Amino acid sequence: MEQIIADGSFGVEWFSTGGVIKAMTADEWWDLLPDGIREQVEGYVLQDAFMRAVRLVWTAGRAAGLGLTDAQRVVHEQYVRLGDRIARTPDDPLDLDSLTALAAGAPGRVVAVEAVWDGDTVHDWFVNLLAVTTAPDGDHRLATVYRGRAVHHLDGEDPGTLHPSALVADRTGRALAAHLGVPFHFASPDTPDDEAPRWRPSHSRTS
Repeated sequence: MEQIIADGSFGVEWFSTGGVIKAMTADEWWDLLPDGIREQVEGYVLQDAFMRAVRLVWTAGRAAGLGLTDAQRVVHEQYVRLGDRIARTPDDPLDLDSLTALAAGAPGRVVAVEAVWDGDTVHDWFVNLLAVTTAPDGDHRLATVYRGRAVHHLDGEDPGTLHPSALVADRTGRALAAHLGVPFHFASPDTPDDEAPRWRPSHSRTS
């Protein structure tokens, strides 16, 4: 006899078969979703609308105990399955002229350029390049450097011990900051860390 057991404290579903408990796989969660939901998720994936697909899976499966991490895993498997059929979102430009134009369009005065780690289950770790502004205060995304984009940008160059996204974001961010005459800040270029200290106005030099 098969039984689904909810563990609300961890947001995990467990699948019991003959007394043996195992975690639900992404495929098992996918099979539990209604046909209409699966069709809509596939449509979002084919449009490369990752967050919309995750939100839909999570909303439709939440009552059965599906957590947000489970929803990301489910959508990731659909990305893998649909592969080359997906209309991929174009990569963000990394050339100095384009980044300068984007920074100039940010509201407020740009006082720093910052590189910040982020990640998800589809892209793993990646780096966002931000324009930090005052009047009004804010962070404005200029580009997201995914691993694949970074590897292509390096064009065969070995990044050594650095994550490719970190190397490209560091070089690109420093060049932009120097061009704008503002500090550059990347708190953790050697190790992915989305909780690394952020830039503050008290930082007075490039780091």
